[in-house]
Amino acid sequence: MNKESKSSGMGLGSVLFIVFLVLKLTDHIDWSWWWVTSPLWIQGLIVIVFFYLLGVYQRIHDRKQEKKHKKYLKDLKIKK
Repeated sequence: MNKESKSSGMGLGSVLFIVFLVLKLTDHIDWSWWWVTSPLWIQGLIVIVFFYLLGVYQRIHDRKQEKKHKKYLKDLKIKK
């Protein structure tokens, strides 16, 4: 019994976009097209910011590791 679950449903951003689009096209809201499409581009913006912050964290972590490594090598040379 191998059960595989596949989800092909729409995400929250897609659903919100469709709702906003229908409301805009039926003149129920008088929003700019920027706000109507915002559920789509805000998701992408969140992903970009997440990966940017992940890169900053990784760089800080790498520098700390490099300092530890240099200190270890310096201490090793002193002991010889």
